[in-house]
Amino acid sequence: MAIYITQGKYTSEAVRGLVAKPEDRTEELRKLAEAAGGKLLAFYYTLGEYDFLSITEHDDQAGLASLLAAAASGTVSDLKTTTAVSGPEMVKILTKAGALAKKFRPAGK
Repeated sequence: MAIYITQGKYTSEAVRGLVAKPEDRTEELRKLAEAAGGKLLAFYYTLGEYDFLSITEHDDQAGLASLLAAAASGTVSDLKTTTAVSGPEMVKILTKAGALAKKFRPAGK
């Protein structure tokens, strides 16, 4: 499974709801990730361009399903997801890339 970092914004509807009924959304996100077959590793509220950041572990299909379910609620927007790779995993990827590079013919050569 891969690690994904997702940033997003709350809609004005969501902010109104959170102000009227304050709550920590961490447990709901944990339930969503687990229902999709993944795991919530961390969730933070952030200041600046985005309102929140989550770090999850899951396969691509589970991650996409979770994001679509959250987006379908109409209370989050501008979701931006980045794949995160550990140092040891990156060494494996670079090794594979090196082997593939030897088999790849560049354009014009």
